Formats: sequence, structure tokens, C-alpha cells
Amino acid sequence: MGGDIKSPLSGDVRESLEALELEEGDDGAVQSSGAALDADGVAVAQQKKKKKKKNKKTGNGAVSAVDVPEAAANVTSGNGTVEACLGHDEENEIEAEVDEASKKKKKKPKSKKKNSVLEQTDPPSIPVKDLFPSGDFPEGEIQQYKDDNLWRTTSEEKREQERLEKPLYNAIRQAAEVHRQVRKYIRTYAKPGVAMVDLCETLENMVRRLISENGLKAGIAFPTGCSLNWVAAHWTPNSGDKTVLQYDDVMKLDFGTHIEGRIVDCAFTVAFNPQFDPLLEASREATNTGIREAGIDVRLGDIGAAIQETLESYEVEIGGKTFQIKSVRNLNGHSIGPYQIHGGKSVPIVKGGEQTRMEEGEFYAIETFASTGKGYIREDLECSHYMKNFDVGHVPLRLPAAKKLLATIDKNFSTLAFCRRYLDRLGETKYLMALKNLCDQGVVQPYPPLCDVKGSYVSQHEHTIFMRPTCKEVVSRGDDF
Repeated sequence: MGGDIKSPLSGDVRESLEALELEEGDDGAVQSSGAALDADGVAVAQQKKKKKKKNKKTGNGAVSAVDVPEAAANVTSGNGTVEACLGHDEENEIEAEVDEASKKKKKKPKSKKKNSVLEQTDPPSIPVKDLFPSGDFPEGEIQQYKDDNLWRTTSEEKREQERLEKPLYNAIRQAAEVHRQVRKYIRTYAKPGVAMVDLCETLENMVRRLISENGLKAGIAFPTGCSLNWVAAHWTPNSGDKTVLQYDDVMKLDFGTHIEGRIVDCAFTVAFNPQFDPLLEASREATNTGIREAGIDVRLGDIGAAIQETLESYEVEIGGKTFQIKSVRNLNGHSIGPYQIHGGKSVPIVKGGEQTRMEEGEFYAIETFASTGKGYIREDLECSHYMKNFDVGHVPLRLPAAKKLLATIDKNFSTLAFCRRYLDRLGETKYLMALKNLCDQGVVQPYPPLCDVKGSYVSQHEHTIFMRPTCKEVVSRGDDF
């Protein structure tokens, strides 16, 4: 009974031991699988961080198609499924942020230019046509016809006729708007001590700019008249003139604009000394009387009588002496044609004139001259204004310089008036002999200054009116007069 003794185990005990070993093996497997899952979770988290960095760098936040399978590959089961779901949620959030960013980029700032209204500068420099891009320019003052022509106001036929002539109306209104803006500024520029040459060139350059000068299609209609004191009209300084505006001067500023040959002829008087106010008022009110009396079928002589009655009802005291104001009897208003400043009809400013009647569709310059002198003008002083005769045909010219000068005139002025300063501006030199030859041959007409008696004073006011089918329009009327 001595020696090693091996105690035999029962079957139940052995099965229990095997079960215990299996449980220990399973625990190890569970632990190892948990470790594997933890490692997978770390890998997925690292990949997500990389994705976020890429999204920040690129700025578009787009999730590549390759990233999604990689994330899915790392998911096995259980906890991995949750990780994958969280990855999709984060991707959706990123995509939402990208969409918001792209929407912000697409929003463009509202353009201020569309809502802004272009306004004229001071001094004026913007072309008038740019201020009215629609092409519809401001209408002048409307006055109704009287008596037998009242029916025109409500006539549908006449209204239709006006609708068809709208391009003509806009052309003359554009020229009138330029005139209004230029004269508004020039009233502030004209001061005692200003050289007359500077005054005229400032005015004319402004007209060229505002009207968008374009050869014979748009520009200055005639030279700037700036006649002083007893000089009633047709004086402008030639190059080199040293005349300076003085406090006691009475200056008539008469200038014209045109679009496609449709001329606006308008003038006003500037005086700094208040003692001349009654003289200026006389010509201004006389012009308004002439406009009021004008109309289709009205006799021109009747207008002259009404003008004289108004004008000569004034008197003025100058230097302690009282003067009865007189109409300048040999100066007149006139009709205006395309590229023709003097259209053939005259509007007198005294009674007893011609009995010709005004007609529908005509343009007129209603102008009056009030004088403290004799009330009669004559040609005097150095000539500055010239104009090619409207009806002149071909005239053979022997002088080569005259032929050359005529070609310049035809190209730049045609039948519109010009002055010697304009020829200088075009680069013409030594042209006086050629110009005299053209005048002697009747091709060009000189217009010397028109003067009353020396020591007197003359004032002038003028407006352009249009005999429209339904009413008369004072196209050059402005806030100033």
C-alpha cells in the first residue's frame, strides 16, 4: 500500500474544470476583442480629425467619396456601428456649414449706382444728355392760344401731330436746357474785374461740354455777344482784346445753342449798379409782353405796338438825371429756321411794323432793346461777327487763301454765325485778307457792332418761342427770367 497514489477524478468534476478553462479563454477573447475595438475607435477618430483639417484648409468642406468607405471599413459591429453613425452626422453638419458659406458668397452687395440719380456738378461739367438718359428733356413754359385758336388746346388731331414731332421737340428742349444751365453759372462768374475774353471763352467752353459738341450736329449757334453800355448787339472780343468788365457797365449776354440746327436764341442783361434796375426791368417786361401777345395768325406789327407801349412806360434815373426809356426802333426780333438764325420774318418792337402773320410750326426770337439814348442804332467799331449767306450759290473764287478759308467755314460752321476767335481756335492764321475777299464776293456777310449814341445805356432780353399746334412753348424760359 506504499508508493505514489493517483486519485481518480469523477466525471462531474472534470467537466466543471473544463468549463472553468473555457470561461477563462472566453474572457481573454473578450478582452482582446475589446482592445481591438478600442484600437479601431482611435483610428476612426484620427481619420475624422484629418478630415476636419482638410475641410478647414480647402474651405469647401466637401466629403470625398473615398472617405466614406474607409470609415465604413473600420466599423465591424456593436460599438463600431455607433461610431459610423456619428461620422455621418458630423459629415452632414460640415455639409450644412459649407452650404451656408456658399450662400453667403453668392450674395452680392446691392449696387448703389442703379438707385443713384446723376446730378450736375458745380461748375457744370456733365453733358445734359447724361442727366436725362430717357431722352426726354424738360418742357419750356406753356402758354395757351387766345380767341379763335382756343380750339387747338383740345384738338385730338393737333395732339397726334405733336406726338409725331416728338424728336424735334426733344432736340430744341435739349439745346434750351444747356442754355439754362450755362447762363445760371455764368451769372455767378460775371463779376467786375473779369476780362471779357475770359468770360466768353468760359461760357463757350461750357456750352461745348454740356451740349456734347459734335460738328454741325450739336454745338454753339453763334458767337457770344457781350456788348457793353451803348453797344446794343454783335460785339464780342477779338483775340488780344484787353477789355475788362466794370461795376458801372451794362452788359448784354446773348448766346445760342443748337441741336441738329434747331437754334435756341436767348439773351439777358447783367448790371451790378442798382441804378440800372429800371432799365433792365423795362426790356424784360417788354419781352414778356411780346411773348404773351404772340400766337398763330397774330400780326407781327401788333406785337411790336404792344412791346413799345410796355417798354416806353418806364423811366430811369442815372447819375441824378432822369431818362425816358425808348425802344430801339431799327432792331427787331426774328423768326428762326434750321441752321438759319434770321429766318426771314421780323418781329418789330415799335408800332407800325409789317402785317405778316405768325404761322403754326414756326420758331421766333422775341427780343427787345431798351435805350436811354436816341433809340436808333448804327454800325460802328471793329467787326467780330460773320456768317455765310444762307442762299448763296457757287461763287468762283480766284484767291487760293479764300478758297481754303471757305472750306474751313463750310466744314465747321456752314450757315451758322462765327467770329474771328473761332477761326483762331481752329488754327487759322493770316486769314483777314481771305475773309475780306469772301465778304466782298458776297459769300460771307459781316455783322459789325450795333451802337446807339455814345454815353447811353442799352439793355436787352430775349426768348425763343415755338408755335406748337396746340399751344405756344417758351422753350428757353428758366427760373432766372
